[in-house]
Amino acid sequence: MTLAIFGGTFNPVHVGHLFLAEEVRTRLHYDRILFIPVNIPVHKKMESPIYPDHRLKMLKLATAPYPEFLVDDCELRRGGESYTIETIQKVIQKYSIRSKPGLIIGDDLAKDFHTWKQADLLANMSDLIIAHRKYRKRVRIDFPYVYIENELLPVCSSEIRERIYSNKSIRFLVPDEVIRYIIKNRLYL
Repeated sequence: MTLAIFGGTFNPVHVGHLFLAEEVRTRLHYDRILFIPVNIPVHKKMESPIYPDHRLKMLKLATAPYPEFLVDDCELRRGGESYTIETIQKVIQKYSIRSKPGLIIGDDLAKDFHTWKQADLLANMSDLIIAHRKYRKRVRIDFPYVYIENELLPVCSSEIRERIYSNKSIRFLVPDEVIRYIIKNRLYL
């Protein structure tokens, strides 16, 4: 099995996340995409934090219809700050993969990849995949990487949270099962 890791806050998960995962899977020929919700992000401030179990449940609901998408809660179970090097090591131990795992990172985080914990080892243990998230032009880093020429969908979690707070529709931005979960649990109000 070939596997690419997609980490993030997923606060909440939305169609942009699912679309990017599918782009990586089909364009780079991965068998599975492994979604890993971060516990405490190191390189990004987590806005409007909600209980981690809610983010995990929404991610499982969003990916359930797609057998090629897997969810692993290893960072939530580990607790504390989430360091990708520790996650890569766990994934390699846990999953039967026949090559280095792919590691999907947004271009907004890629420019500071050199500051990540054990960046050299991390780049050696995984195949870095940089995705457009913020910039239309390619961001260059001093590590081997592949750039996925994905479309930038005009949707982000912060906008979805704001729409919920303002009582605006998020239909078609978020999977229906996730919308029902958000409403039932009164999240982001």
